[in-house]
Amino acid sequence: MKINLSEHFIDLLVLSVFVTADFQRQNPRPSTGRTTGACKGYVKDHIKALDRGGADAVHNLQWQTVADAKAKDKCGRKECRR
Repeated sequence: MKINLSEHFIDLLVLSVFVTADFQRQNPRPSTGRTTGACKGYVKDHIKALDRGGADAVHNLQWQTVADAKAKDKCGRKECRR
């Protein structure tokens, strides 16, 4: 099975990887205080969702607990159904 990804989609993935890496360097992990390694119990989250016009940029990212992320995602899905 061959999967074709558009160049635009690949560019977005690469951008997101670099943005995430910059965010991690600039914002130490809440659980460890380090700028490298895992951050158990936390995820990186877009403050304003990309599908709602938020930028894929360091200023639009935050550390969020896994529980808070699940609650935000659940709430976001409800809003999308309206």
